[in-house]
Amino acid sequence: MKTFGLTSMFILAALLPSAAFASPPVNPDDGKPFPEAAFEVFQLAPGHQEAFIRKLAQWDIVSNAGGQPTTQMFLHEDGEGWDVLLFKPYPKTPVTPAQQAAMDAKAEELHLKTGPAFWLEIRKNVATHSETKAQGPLSAAQWLARLDAWRAAHPDADKDR
Repeated sequence: MKTFGLTSMFILAALLPSAAFASPPVNPDDGKPFPEAAFEVFQLAPGHQEAFIRKLAQWDIVSNAGGQPTTQMFLHEDGEGWDVLLFKPYPKTPVTPAQQAAMDAKAEELHLKTGPAFWLEIRKNVATHSETKAQGPLSAAQWLARLDAWRAAHPDADKDR
């Protein structure tokens, strides 16, 4: 399985729309957890690109039924090793039982497979898949402010730097 390296992350940052990676203001660390997101990279089985994208569109309908955002999809144009990249910011609040019930009902209405059968179904269209969790978007200054505050609070813990 191919990996999603640091160079790819920098390229990705340049490709994502400004709304997804708008520069946060440079200000002192507020101590709140940094935002997090998942990036999923797919190399699709030959001839299965359309089927994969159609299935993704159905799952976006399910997510929207529960008040969750549509997954941001990026399609490969040039380079190597991947066909589709998905950007999924983690929700700021947990999914409520009512939201989950609405999503479950919509998945059933659309005749989508869930549970272990979901993975068997999705793998029909996928050759390789990798996923990584990342913090951001945030600025270098925000991350450094957090590091500097940690070092000030733990003066003996980071002597080898």
